[in-house]
Amino acid sequence: MTSPAPLLAVQDLRVTLNTPRGPADALRGVSFALARGQTLGLIGESGCGKSITALALMGLLPEGARAAGSVRLEGRELLGLPEDDWCRLRGNRLAMVFQEPMTALNPLQTIGHQIGESLRLHRGLDRAAARAEALRLLERVQLPQAARRLDAHPHQLSGGQRQRVVIAIALACGPDLLIADEPTTALDVTIQREVLALITQLVEEDGMALILISHDLGVMAETVQRMLVMYGGTVVESGATQDVFSRLAHPYTRGLFAARPRLGMPRGTRLATIPGRVPELLDLPAGCPFSDRCAHVVAGCHQSMPPALPVSDGHAARCIRVGELA
Repeated sequence: MTSPAPLLAVQDLRVTLNTPRGPADALRGVSFALARGQTLGLIGESGCGKSITALALMGLLPEGARAAGSVRLEGRELLGLPEDDWCRLRGNRLAMVFQEPMTALNPLQTIGHQIGESLRLHRGLDRAAARAEALRLLERVQLPQAARRLDAHPHQLSGGQRQRVVIAIALACGPDLLIADEPTTALDVTIQREVLALITQLVEEDGMALILISHDLGVMAETVQRMLVMYGGTVVESGATQDVFSRLAHPYTRGLFAARPRLGMPRGTRLATIPGRVPELLDLPAGCPFSDRCAHVVAGCHQSMPPALPVSDGHAARCIRVGELA
């Protein structure tokens, strides 16, 4: 019996951006598949390609960017679609929770109007029906005093409340795929946990697929079933979350894990760091993109991009020394 086709299938996705110094490869052969109800995490430092991946999946790449490879939604190729077709998908079958809710919301329009906009556009609801559904959505995302918030503007809400509004907008039309890009940035720890728990609950209830972008390993451990560790525009390690955490196979993943803060550390303890910093896209070294920062580098690391080598069933890492290190 053959397994059903995945909801989302990404194959060899490549994105080239125009920069003042010339064309730069922002994504270099990203591949993964995601079924309904599955959760996937993208993790890595800023500049590793996580958000560009999300923007490519939403058809929101910067002007002049070039995408190649394949992105299929239930077998339908999305790369190269006309903008009108993208507009019918965004907010309807594909939805995104952006990193900063204050910039994602229109400061001049009320909360009720902004939630109702996609309902009127994609579901054909009239103004009264869209307002009633907007109220139901605000109550579903547990926004306090939801009825009063319908006529409020974004600046009248707290950061956590604005993020709940953005989630309500994303869920309005019952999307098949929800992408959450650092959805808890700038929120305090208690509100972060509430927002993540809310997203997880809603995904489970609706059977959506979820792509969660974060730099927080703890968030990944608690939220997603599988994870992709990204560096230099490529996936350097992938696998079931539990497998990746139990057997850190790539030196970059190890560096991220070692640098995490932990409860109970003595006061004044310095966190471990990964030496150097993420290079500019045009300055990536030849071969393994992490080679200039890696403590385990050998001459072969500079020769060519390492292939994804198996660590265990469904768990792979792009490192020529994976057999020794894992």
